[in-house]
Amino acid sequence: MQTAMTTPVSIVRGNEDDSFLSPIDNPKNLMMKLVFFFTRRQYGKVLTPLTVFAARMPLAFGMFYGKVSSLDKKLLLPQETALLIRVQVARINVCLFCIDAARSFVITKSMNEAKFDALEHYQTSSLFSEAERAALDYVTDLTKNKKVDPYTFARMSSFYSDRQICEIVWLVASEHIYNISNIGLNIHSDMICDIVRNKAK
Repeated sequence: MQTAMTTPVSIVRGNEDDSFLSPIDNPKNLMMKLVFFFTRRQYGKVLTPLTVFAARMPLAFGMFYGKVSSLDKKLLLPQETALLIRVQVARINVCLFCIDAARSFVITKSMNEAKFDALEHYQTSSLFSEAERAALDYVTDLTKNKKVDPYTFARMSSFYSDRQICEIVWLVASEHIYNISNIGLNIHSDMICDIVRNKAK
């Protein structure tokens, strides 16, 4: 009787904050070596999703992740609105790496940090417009329930064009790619915010 062969996996045997797979510090792929080099130069270290996930995957997968990020530049939505949506999805999914990475972008772009601090209370906080509240209600329903009440959609559509509505859906869907990849491998915050703040001093 033939038995199934399994490939050994380098599982971390540390505490609950460790990623499930051990980091790869020296990737074999030349392009990935360059990615590691430039990331280390920018942040002082290589980010955990690169060492745990991207280093194990064909290069095209990492390039796809980069493409997802670059597509945000083509959105008609205000940059702050797009980032609020991404952070809200990451908060609901509890992706600590994504929350931290997004906050570092808020700092870099000199956005209103108080607004992001108040995201948990967006429905009542005076920092948010009615349009933002409507979008965040929609995003929250879609992320939590995987469906949306028609009234919630109708309210949001009164503030946004058809193109912008599709952009909001894109932001929710693509943020899940980041979130689930990190959650599935137990990847937590890399404290990018602290690095960005220290560099700004």
